[in-house]
Amino acid sequence: MNIACWSGPRNLSTAMMYAFGARADCAVWDEPFYAAYLAETGLDHPMGDRIIAEGETDPLQVGQGCAAQPPEGKAHIYQKHMTQHMVWGLDQPWMDGLKHIFLIRHPARVLASYAAKREDPTLEDIGFVQQAEIYDLIRARTGAGVIVDSYDIRQAPEQMLRKLCAAIDLPFDPAMLSWPAGGHPSDGVWASHWYAAVHASTGFAGAEGALPTLPPALQSVCDAAMPYYERLKADALVLEGDA
Repeated sequence: MNIACWSGPRNLSTAMMYAFGARADCAVWDEPFYAAYLAETGLDHPMGDRIIAEGETDPLQVGQGCAAQPPEGKAHIYQKHMTQHMVWGLDQPWMDGLKHIFLIRHPARVLASYAAKREDPTLEDIGFVQQAEIYDLIRARTGAGVIVDSYDIRQAPEQMLRKLCAAIDLPFDPAMLSWPAGGHPSDGVWASHWYAAVHASTGFAGAEGALPTLPPALQSVCDAAMPYYERLKADALVLEGDA
């Protein structure tokens, strides 16, 4: 099974990759299109030159890899995709036949975390518009696509991972609830800049607290992202007790 998980940055996406990577039957691929995205857009990202130098910059080659058989004799591969990376149009043939997960997070939490690592994030940077577009495309083409909120995963990791696995017809594995500290061998080269917190972890962090207060510039971005988050949230898996 090839699994594409679509999120924006700072969405619990690396911890989710580690959870699937803790399964003995699952390989993982960290942000397959990152190098191609930077090469195409010319955006200034931390470690950008190294990401381009060490990654695949041809999006057609990356897409073919996403649809290929899982490597290393594994039965499954979990692909951690950033929605904002898809700048070549969304009608990508490699998407057919994959299982698609959409990992969402309240934009106030995303922006507070992202701005600590990269200044002045825009709506384009955090991927909410693109995530909704990809979800609509997958629903139209396949009738499938599963949405899960990172807040709910942190509230009840086992319950939500069981629900998620059932929704994509993948048996739940308790190994998904923990992983070794220090990172994963499949981390992208950018891990040293972005992954410090998850490298120190051995499992999902505890429940999140109140929403952060944002400065005016970030609040305006949050306000623009909220309609997309709320629309996806309406279709998300439900944490028991919150229905």
